Amino acid sequence: MSAEAFETPGSGVPEYSSWDGLQQLPEEVAAQIELWDRKVLWNRRGPLEHQQFTVRMRNALEAEARRAMSGGSADAGSRAADQRCWQVEVETNVFFTRDKSSFLTPDFLVRRCLPRGADTLAGDVVLVGEVLSGSDTPKRRAWKTDRYAEAGIPWYWEVELDSLGNWDISAVRAYELVTLPTQGLAVKPLRPSVYVPVGEWEPGDAGIDFPEPFGIRIPWADLAF
Repeated sequence: MSAEAFETPGSGVPEYSSWDGLQQLPEEVAAQIELWDRKVLWNRRGPLEHQQFTVRMRNALEAEARRAMSGGSADAGSRAADQRCWQVEVETNVFFTRDKSSFLTPDFLVRRCLPRGADTLAGDVVLVGEVLSGSDTPKRRAWKTDRYAEAGIPWYWEVELDSLGNWDISAVRAYELVTLPTQGLAVKPLRPSVYVPVGEWEPGDAGIDFPEPFGIRIPWADLAF
């Protein structure tokens, strides 16, 4: 699926742009744009609840990252135990190319520690997450997760909101990146690296319990509205 599938706003924003070109736009406009091969993609902001749960998930993950870095991880046997420095951010551009002609902006992410002010390259990211709202159509979700998978980001999370009721979280899902075997196949897979579901939590559960990229235990009450 091509990035051409996503419409851009009719507000004088060019169809294609460089990173430097984006810096010439008003900040409030540039903040709602992603680029893919210089193609301008309109990244519509969700409702207030979208922002609230994005920050809430970020805060919960950061608390667990800090605990892991201090040696108190809930899972000392994590495969990432030898990489004991993580940073958790919200709405941070992830650059897929050095010239910044392709970048996406996940709602929250976990990256390996970088110097202050450093750009976030896809290779530095260990987890990306999206809080799903009305603008996140199945087509757009699939396109973005394919890009994350192609870049080799190990973990992808989704936070689904109950938009029909009280705008609370209805589910949190974790996906792990896997590489499909191609040897012996008559036809190669269209996408050799894909995300497979490995965890799902709902309001009736006690909370999130997951071992990667560090030991994560988040009581559901910490995420409740």
